Amino acid sequence: MIQLDFYGTLVAASLVLLLGRGLVTRVGFLRAYNIPEPVAGGLVVALVLLALRSFDVQVRFDTSLQTPLMLAFFATIGLSADFASLKRGGRVVGIFILAVTGLLLVQNAMGIGLASLLGLDPLMGLLTGSVTLAGGHGTGAAWSATFSEKYGLASASELAMASATFGLVLGGLIGGPVARLLIKRVQVPGCVEQAKPRAPKGFEQPNKERSITPFSFIETLALIAVSLLAGNLLNGLLLGSAFELPTFVCVLFVGVVLRNGLSALGLYQVFEREVSVLGNVSLSLFLAIALMSLKLWDLASLALPIFIILAVQTIVMALFAIFVTFRIMGGNYDAAVLAAGHCGFGLGATPTAIANMQAVTQRYGPSQIAFLVVPMVGAFFIDIINVIVIKLFLALPFFVVV
Repeated sequence: MIQLDFYGTLVAASLVLLLGRGLVTRVGFLRAYNIPEPVAGGLVVALVLLALRSFDVQVRFDTSLQTPLMLAFFATIGLSADFASLKRGGRVVGIFILAVTGLLLVQNAMGIGLASLLGLDPLMGLLTGSVTLAGGHGTGAAWSATFSEKYGLASASELAMASATFGLVLGGLIGGPVARLLIKRVQVPGCVEQAKPRAPKGFEQPNKERSITPFSFIETLALIAVSLLAGNLLNGLLLGSAFELPTFVCVLFVGVVLRNGLSALGLYQVFEREVSVLGNVSLSLFLAIALMSLKLWDLASLALPIFIILAVQTIVMALFAIFVTFRIMGGNYDAAVLAAGHCGFGLGATPTAIANMQAVTQRYGPSQIAFLVVPMVGAFFIDIINVIVIKLFLALPFFVVV
């Protein structure tokens, strides 16, 4: 057993990112299909650890930094969102919410239907639907406890974690290829004649240079720290109430209030370049730690029927992004980037969605509307809608409380 402490894990995560960049730069397949660098590097390390496990060699990481990095990333999303931009994107946000809701319904219907056909408990189908795919590990852990205690489903927790892991991996792998397929059908903004180049904002092109100063960097770091502190306090106040929300949603909300409140009072204007730098660093390190510490052997333990359901769900996600998300979002370049993002949090999580879109925009050019819509819907709306959808399906006669 090799146990890496906090510093060892941080070094390993940094090396994973460098490995991912090297792989994407040198391997044409990864570059052509817009595979995010943290996904490429993290999966290679996870596969190596899986191989070492067969020789009774195990490596464990200190993942205590993972949650603060994720929360810092969502804080920067909140600090990047101004009400004027949200107002401009209101109609697009509404349409995208409809697409997201449609996928949640399809995932659960598909999961329950396939589980019934394969002779499994319909609850297993629901657990391999939006509970773990759109919901991720956190939602999966919460609902698996309910499924075990209230409905008597055995091994619900193990199934939830394995399904969420499967979704996280595939969500980071299919977004790029889906976008590549769709972009062939549209005109990329950079190729339009006489188009005026626009400087990338926020998270669109993370490798672009951004001028910063030490003092402004500290100001932005302070805003992120305040968002983390106040977000955690807000989460504690809402805990157990009808308005309970995940911690990252509270942190993002505080970031939005800080950014727009300070601006409205004329006290401070958020410097978006620092926000994007710190946000991209947090995102990259979070994904590196999350992916390199994946327990891929949990996927190997999935029974064949469950694996079939998850494989079909992955295909359904790709088809939904191509034939539904892309079309109703306008069938243009922005819609292709949105489709890549939808693959990310439709199977995995919002950070995966951002990484997918960054891999696309880094190569083809910025998409401001995609980076406005996906973070807000992926952070604020999907969890709320998912809870409503899950409860609607649990009201079906398939499910009888024991």
